[in-house]
Amino acid sequence: MNFASDNAGGVHPRIMAALAAANEGHVPSYGADRITHAAQDRVRELFDAPEAAVHFLTSGTAANALALSLLAPGWGKVFCHETAHIQTSETGAPEFFTGGAKLVGIPGIGGKITPEALAETLVVHGREGVHAGVNAALSLTNATEWGTAYSPDEVAALASIAREAGLGVHMDGARFANALAGLDVAPADLTWRAGVDMLSLGATKNGCMAVEAVVIFDPAKSEEFGFRRKRGGGLVSKHRFLSAQVLGWLEGDLWLQLARHANAMAHELALGLSRLPGVRIDQRVETNSVFATIPRDLHRRACASGICYHLWPHTQDETGEDPVSIRLVCGWDTRLEDVEGALRALS
Repeated sequence: MNFASDNAGGVHPRIMAALAAANEGHVPSYGADRITHAAQDRVRELFDAPEAAVHFLTSGTAANALALSLLAPGWGKVFCHETAHIQTSETGAPEFFTGGAKLVGIPGIGGKITPEALAETLVVHGREGVHAGVNAALSLTNATEWGTAYSPDEVAALASIAREAGLGVHMDGARFANALAGLDVAPADLTWRAGVDMLSLGATKNGCMAVEAVVIFDPAKSEEFGFRRKRGGGLVSKHRFLSAQVLGWLEGDLWLQLARHANAMAHELALGLSRLPGVRIDQRVETNSVFATIPRDLHRRACASGICYHLWPHTQDETGEDPVSIRLVCGWDTRLEDVEGALRALS
């Protein structure tokens, strides 16, 4: 009964089958093979963006950091939510690959930036120049670290403010499929049609082994990204094994099926938890994450029953008697039996 992270799950059998099929014969390396070309074309088709550049990497951190390096110079500022993954969990990779850009965290309920908060922050950081640096980029996380999802209208409102201020717009889509499944909108409507310049499209958390895609809707920046990916050690020689995952993942809308299932399991889990005495659901469940505050004795019972999750935030006292706030994440392979078993153990 593991709800610690959607990274904890395995690889979907169809992805494994795609990898096995790609393992036949010899093909050109470093992305010059037909499988990579087919995967890139499939992503372009999916986003209704025939001119987009598509680059594959093995980690979300690399995807985010390298994408931002195209938007922000070393003396630039990148605006993001204060709990964004690039701010809290990437060990300075965005700063490193941009050559020193400053991340500016913006507070907001549920992991989301509001237009008012962005506008106010840009006023505070309105001074630009040799002493203050320049405002360079806005990075939005969708779905957010709190499991919420920006709608196309919300993205468009933020992107409009960013563009007026001369900022490029990046989207961290480590859980983009979950956001898309929860909103039931077209991929293009949530990205370039709403003003997003670059997307880090995550597949690893949603059934793949290890692959992310940077989708650059302005192909003029593609060549520079290629050099940056190579210099950063992100260009995989046997590239077909990244691309094969993407093809298998997208075939027959598997990626959305898996995301819908993970979202549905989170809803079931939250519904069951809300019925337990003393439990409070802290955040509306919009994707595949559940945030709740539970009594300390329930937390002890959960740990004793082998139910895995994270304290959220991680800094809470493990020894006290106060209620604890937790995060539970469902994945493509979370079974209804897992959810029901966890709820039985807690009740």
